[in-house]
Amino acid sequence: MKLSIGIVGLPNVGKSTLFKLLTKQEILIANYPFATIDPNVGIVPVPDERLAVLTKLSKSKKTVPAVVEFYDIAGLVKGAHEGEGLGNQFLSHIRECKAIVQVLRCFTSGDIIHVEGSADPVRDLDIINAELVFKDLETVTKRLDKAEKEARSGDKAAMHDAGILKAIKEELEKGVGARAHKNESIVRELNLLTAKEQIFLLNGAPEDVSEALKEKIAEMKGGYVVMNLAEAGNIDELIKKAYEILGLASFFTTGEDETRAWTIERGWKAPQAAGTIHTDFEKSFIRAEVVGYDDLVAAGGWSQAKQKGKLRLEGKDYAVKDGDVMVIRHG
Repeated sequence: MKLSIGIVGLPNVGKSTLFKLLTKQEILIANYPFATIDPNVGIVPVPDERLAVLTKLSKSKKTVPAVVEFYDIAGLVKGAHEGEGLGNQFLSHIRECKAIVQVLRCFTSGDIIHVEGSADPVRDLDIINAELVFKDLETVTKRLDKAEKEARSGDKAAMHDAGILKAIKEELEKGVGARAHKNESIVRELNLLTAKEQIFLLNGAPEDVSEALKEKIAEMKGGYVVMNLAEAGNIDELIKKAYEILGLASFFTTGEDETRAWTIERGWKAPQAAGTIHTDFEKSFIRAEVVGYDDLVAAGGWSQAKQKGKLRLEGKDYAVKDGDVMVIRHG
């Protein structure tokens, strides 16, 4: 599966600095709002020390890590939904993302301009959330009109969608996001921004982060990482937090040609996992040969693990675990 994460925040809070650290790409970073006027997309490898071990064990010619796509868009400002600034134009670029990283400025340096005049991450969080709500309200209102017209013809699916969308609209008008409805097919179809998991990057030192901000994030059921971007923080921590929040795991394939990590959702069955290698493998799945990472390394290789009885044959109902090393058999 493709893992993509959108980066949002007010101007000059560290979004583009984060993107630069993530991707090592040289993009425009300037001390004024709207320096980023086009979406930037970067591909970042997922840190996993197990890959190097498996590569050495299999004497692989190539190592292929799992990757994350990060989308950095222009900074949002209060009133973006009414045409203020440029960020609202680019929110559509992160609709396909699995999660959103909100960058909140916690450091108080007066040398860097803040579009609201002062650093107040709780206020900034409210501004960003309001803009995401307004964008979703625009999307839901438009789709609700269509669903209600189709429902009048007796279409049961449209009637169901209209009911869900009406409830979401009422909640959005109260400032409540669509997270409670994230599993509804119409919500997945519309890729509503407020239904996505959120990770908060608190840009500053630990002492800059207030209890009020932590409590606000806890209320939103989000995860957070404290990182001083000016000092090139630990980006690996952000990616690992994304895996945790999204409930993701990695399984591996390894051999002489290559060792590769594959991203799946925790609880996926073997055929679904096989489909990440090739879509045809899910349909033609027969079985999987599986050895746990620790067992494979302890045994010293695939054939040794098999001799020691550590290799298992698993069928279509097997739930793949993080660290499984697999060979997929398919028709």
